Amino acid sequence: MFKLAVLPGDGIGQEVTVQALKVLDAVKIKYNLDITYQTGLIGGCAIEKTGDPFPQETQKLVAQSDAVLLGAVGGPQWDGPDKKVRPEQGLLAIRKYLRLFANLRPVKCWPQLIEQSPFKKERIVGVDLLIVRELTGGAYFGAKGKKTVDGESKVYDTIEYSAEEIRRIVKVAFDLAGQRRKKVTSVDKANILDTSRLWRKIVEEEKTNYPAIDLNHLYVDNCAMQLCINPAQFDVLVTENTFGDILSDQASVLGGSLGMLPSASIGEGSALYEPVHGSAPDIAGQDKANPLAAILSVAMMLRISMKNSAAAMAVEKAVDTVLQQGLRTADIWTQGSTSVGTSTMAAAVIKALG
Repeated sequence: MFKLAVLPGDGIGQEVTVQALKVLDAVKIKYNLDITYQTGLIGGCAIEKTGDPFPQETQKLVAQSDAVLLGAVGGPQWDGPDKKVRPEQGLLAIRKYLRLFANLRPVKCWPQLIEQSPFKKERIVGVDLLIVRELTGGAYFGAKGKKTVDGESKVYDTIEYSAEEIRRIVKVAFDLAGQRRKKVTSVDKANILDTSRLWRKIVEEEKTNYPAIDLNHLYVDNCAMQLCINPAQFDVLVTENTFGDILSDQASVLGGSLGMLPSASIGEGSALYEPVHGSAPDIAGQDKANPLAAILSVAMMLRISMKNSAAAMAVEKAVDTVLQQGLRTADIWTQGSTSVGTSTMAAAVIKALG
């Protein structure tokens, strides 16, 4: 039995998660899968009920689960400089609790949505890349502080990486590239940073264990430019925490809508799956949200955690079918397409599953 912890969170996270579970229920029947799930609190809704964005009950739930499906966290009612407890702290806490060190963000330009992208069509045809971002090191987790130099107050954030932290994320990238088009692009700033020079050294060492994988290196500034000029050149990009945070958000624009982008975070235990988009409180509760990113996150779970590529491909094909049929939520709507809501889009995916 596969146990799934479901954490809908805040805003549209609750709506898209409900629809993603309906698709999962259909997949369970079609492929005779033994999956159970239980719902818990995280983020703002958890703060409201318990005062903690990642309460003890949720910790127990995820500890007993094989994977986690998360919706989104956050909302204006929890923003502001006077707020000491924030929904986003729940997301950081669950990543730490599950010892997640690799964030996987696939970016695919669906042919049916190519006109939605702000990029020229000829630049993004065939884009299908995967960004592998290190999650636990770098400036976000290095030493921080304040000091006084010549009477002036200064602050600092330190980029810190061990060889083992680098090696484990690089192995993930090479392994995933072996399942795709067998190309890894390692992104660093080795002309400036000592941590990047260590990064590049470890990448080269690991490459010897993967003779079938092509490897190239790019400085992060050049990579940012190449994502605009020729994004179709990339298969798997691997990089450290801060660079990955920035580049994955940049790459998300290629496909035209955050509502189409799933993600996974993997590590030493259970994996976490979630759509890339936020809680979008301005449209929450209005049946306007795009559920496809959450549904595609379920497909990632089927492939990675459940090792069921056939079921994952069936979900992805169903999404492709509904897009081919011209169905669009508001974020991907264009003249001549059929405008549908959150629940109708998910129902169409279920119908396409057959």
